[in-house]
Amino acid sequence: MSTSAENRGQFGSKLGFILSAAGSAVGLGNIWKFPGKAYFCGGGAFLIIYLIIVALVGTTVMMAEFTVGRKTHKNAVGAMRELNAKWSWVGGLGVLTGFIILCYYCQVGGWAMKYIVAYIVDVKTIWADPTAYFLNNLLGADGTFPLQGAVIFPFIFLFLTAYIISHGTAGIEKMSKLLMPLLFIMLIALMIRSCTLPGADDGLKYMLNVDFSTINGVAILTALGQAFFSLSLGMGVMMTYASYLSNEDNLISNTAIVCTLDTLVALFAGFMIIPAVFATGIAPGMGGGFGFATLAGVFMAIPGGQLIGTVFYFLLFFAAITSSTSILEGTIAFLVEEKGFERKKALLGASIVIFIIGVMYTLSQAYMNLKGIWISGDGISYPIFGDFLEYLTDRLLLPLGAFFTTVFVGWIWGTDNSVEEATSYGKFKFTLAPVYKFIVKILDPIAIGAIIIAGLVFGMSIS
Repeated sequence: MSTSAENRGQFGSKLGFILSAAGSAVGLGNIWKFPGKAYFCGGGAFLIIYLIIVALVGTTVMMAEFTVGRKTHKNAVGAMRELNAKWSWVGGLGVLTGFIILCYYCQVGGWAMKYIVAYIVDVKTIWADPTAYFLNNLLGADGTFPLQGAVIFPFIFLFLTAYIISHGTAGIEKMSKLLMPLLFIMLIALMIRSCTLPGADDGLKYMLNVDFSTINGVAILTALGQAFFSLSLGMGVMMTYASYLSNEDNLISNTAIVCTLDTLVALFAGFMIIPAVFATGIAPGMGGGFGFATLAGVFMAIPGGQLIGTVFYFLLFFAAITSSTSILEGTIAFLVEEKGFERKKALLGASIVIFIIGVMYTLSQAYMNLKGIWISGDGISYPIFGDFLEYLTDRLLLPLGAFFTTVFVGWIWGTDNSVEEATSYGKFKFTLAPVYKFIVKILDPIAIGAIIIAGLVFGMSIS
């Protein structure tokens, strides 16, 4: 290992890295996007397509990022520059993408914290009108400045994220070892409770019934997009995390375990929400409105809803903060290693900018009148600081980052070099190496290119 690598932080154990990387992958998309997509795209047939895509595309893109990061022991920009200086901009694109995502991710994490408190002390106010509570208290749709939804709770969430990051890889590892097991315990408990509700049988049958006649091109692209985005690929985060590993770590098994854990969370979330939806007759959806308004209606309609809702928003908080720490670490590693900032100063400066942009994101949803400031595309208009940020990252920047990463690993750096790094130069066996090489060089660029085209040309929301 190089001297520079020795001076950097490292994960203290294999378990610490796996839980940290899985925590990065497990995010809001697993909890509130996957169930809705499974519901609208055919249930059991969609699950099978999703699993196949994760196995083929998700694991190979993740391993490609792992090998680049571990090979160089640098942040995303430094890693790409060391292997080929002309491609350092790809790492920069990933850092930028993660930074933008974090601006609104911390706001949503704050909303989860707000709902935890509200479910404990004031659940009747939420249940009086779940949709109005979400729009007014979090977004300020009634014209009242949403102090708690835009400022107080997002600030607390961002502060917690920065505090964890301030302790480097040790802080990330300790947080992941605590929260990831709790996340799984809560998720499994909620899934069991949901599946035992009166009327939940129809939901279970829907999720287990395999009818491939329900699968079309849109469903396949939706599964592809969900698998890709849920694994935190295209932001340089996995490169950065892998850069903290030693050559004694088995990247092949680590990749398989992280992808498996992330997929299990998505599947558990599906079996948690879809049976409850069938039991209550409330149609599912995706995104903030679904997570904070629709699901609040579901909890209101089932026995023990206050407790279940409280546990759910703790679950949402855990998923958000394990992802936000990984994204912020990617940004801070770049500022420290590439720009020469002291870690604490980098954290403070980045956090201030993230917080300001994040407040604008929440206020632009309903409180501020931004109807005169719109960017249009695909026949849809996106308000600045609002939906446009999600449009920019989900449909364009994330897939572009992953596309160029696979092109780089497949055709510039070379899959032979990637396989050598994955096996620690022959120390670990990689039976499927020929398959990996083919997928990274051919299949991954085609699949990710399809995501980009579907999102930009056809206006398809697949993230």
